[in-house]
Amino acid sequence: MINYFLKIIHKITSLKRDYRKIILMIFDLILINISLLISIFLSNRNFFYSNIDQIISINIFSSVLGLTLYSLTGNYKSLMFYFGISSLYSILIRNILFLFFINIYFYLFSNFRFLLLLNLNFFITLSLLILLSRLILRDLFRYSSIKLRSSLKRVIIYGAGSAGAQLEASLKLGGKYEVKGFVDASPKLWGRYLNGIRIYPPKFLNKNSNIDKIFIAIPALSKFKKSILLSELQKTSIPIFQIPSIEDIASGKEKIDYLKPIEIQDLLLREKVLPNNNLLSKAIKNNVICVTGGAGSIGGELCRQILHLNPFKLIIIDNSEHNLYLIKEKLSFNNKDIVIKYVLGDVSNSDFVESIFNKFNIDILFHAAAYKHVPIVEENPIEGLRNNIFSTKIICEAALSYGLKKVILISSDKAVRPTNIMGTSKRLSEMIIQAFAKEIEDNPEKYINNTKFSMVRFGNVLNSSGSVVPLFKKQIAKGGPVTITDPNVIRYFMMIDEAAQLVLQTSIMAKGGDVFLLDMGKPLSIYKLAKQMIKLSGYKLKDSTNPNGDIEIKNIGLRPGEKLYEELLINAEALPTEHPLIFKAKENFIPKNELYIYLDNLYNLMYKNGEKENIKELLFKLVPEWNGHLN
Repeated sequence: MINYFLKIIHKITSLKRDYRKIILMIFDLILINISLLISIFLSNRNFFYSNIDQIISINIFSSVLGLTLYSLTGNYKSLMFYFGISSLYSILIRNILFLFFINIYFYLFSNFRFLLLLNLNFFITLSLLILLSRLILRDLFRYSSIKLRSSLKRVIIYGAGSAGAQLEASLKLGGKYEVKGFVDASPKLWGRYLNGIRIYPPKFLNKNSNIDKIFIAIPALSKFKKSILLSELQKTSIPIFQIPSIEDIASGKEKIDYLKPIEIQDLLLREKVLPNNNLLSKAIKNNVICVTGGAGSIGGELCRQILHLNPFKLIIIDNSEHNLYLIKEKLSFNNKDIVIKYVLGDVSNSDFVESIFNKFNIDILFHAAAYKHVPIVEENPIEGLRNNIFSTKIICEAALSYGLKKVILISSDKAVRPTNIMGTSKRLSEMIIQAFAKEIEDNPEKYINNTKFSMVRFGNVLNSSGSVVPLFKKQIAKGGPVTITDPNVIRYFMMIDEAAQLVLQTSIMAKGGDVFLLDMGKPLSIYKLAKQMIKLSGYKLKDSTNPNGDIEIKNIGLRPGEKLYEELLINAEALPTEHPLIFKAKENFIPKNELYIYLDNLYNLMYKNGEKENIKELLFKLVPEWNGHLN
């Protein structure tokens, strides 16, 4: 019976607009007559019983006048499905106009008078009846639409605050989801109702297997608390989605009902390193900035953030034409009249670097250009050493000659006690930076420009090229398996925007020769990362305990030069800086004159006689911590 009634309601909503208008006018006609009869009865019962004919004529005229006025003022143009508080105001204004014209007519053309009590009774009764009828019709339409739709998803909204209420209202309008309840951590809210829907404690999720999705509606939740919450919610095996952050909602960038899946970065159990805006602005504003490797993952994010800090000019250098084209497309939003130059070239070519420095009068250079994929560099050690080490040497020499204010090397945690050629090349690059910084410190009268050389060392960057995250995503999309090199491998991780902010902030703190480090919290197990990504993608892990799962994790063994874990310090104690989560260290290095002899020997060995044993022996002298090999 109920379904039959709902089908009738649904058919009414499916009628053409003119037919729906006629039905609403019939409703209003009935309501006007009922309201008028009630109002006359309450105002003057004697007149009600003794003047039936006059009352009928009053009702006929009032009905015609009311329906005409409602039609002319757009009462039947609004969508019933979206009836809300603004529609209530429209009803009140129309009814005031209605009473005004009724009083004018009966004052001019009849001996019947709408006295104050009758006016009040009629206005209140008519407004309440129309309002109630519209609300009932709206909810009937919505309810019938929801109940007759078989593909409706059952959801729980986590967060019974204002954001949760707004999300529920938006979902109700969308008609794609059925909200089965709210969940909130506050015991004060348990058992109460929000928008007519009950609020439950978190344990409610463990008892219900008929929930299709969980929507997190706490936009102001800190990253650390969100990661803890997500870790708990993941135990339910229910897909989790979240609304945008409070910043994105307030800026208008995203709407509250824009639901996005949980990303792996949301599960990092540490607070994001917030930038010191004063440091960022001082570092960049009105300076000519150059970024080598500016079309790569870190370099590209650096360029994006630099543009927000109003440099005078931005020079982007990269040796990949394709990547340079892509970064140009990404930065096309620039509307601040900031000059951007996209330069295709190789910074290990000294003539090319000098021509760029001579042409653009650069103030600050961020050196992000490097070969960084460990297995590729391990298979091509000579080219990896040439590109990473000698590009740094060439840039430092040119920076000193052309009087740059600062040079900041983007280094890696793989430079600490390196087990591979990539890490060794980065450690040697750090030593070059340190040697130049010490050279200037010891000879201030010789180097008037006092170029500051420093470096920033951090761990793996999520979603950067070469990161395990994009690799895992591709493997999951293909149905697996997800390959890991060892179940015991752990890595430090940080967000790509966070890494760029760190680099920019340290550029203003650099005194020369510093190694800046980030407190990156606890390292993350790569095996657990793979498991979480499989789960976040909506699949089940296939292993010995669940042979019917979707995707398995396959152990392929450590690659050449790969370590089980990474470090950030060599043998120095971390010193604090003005940022609470950024530290710096002074580490051992080789003086510039002595280092140059080694580098010249290394270059000759690489390209003249090419004896790998001699190259290996020399690398051991330069980086005693290295315990790798040459292919």
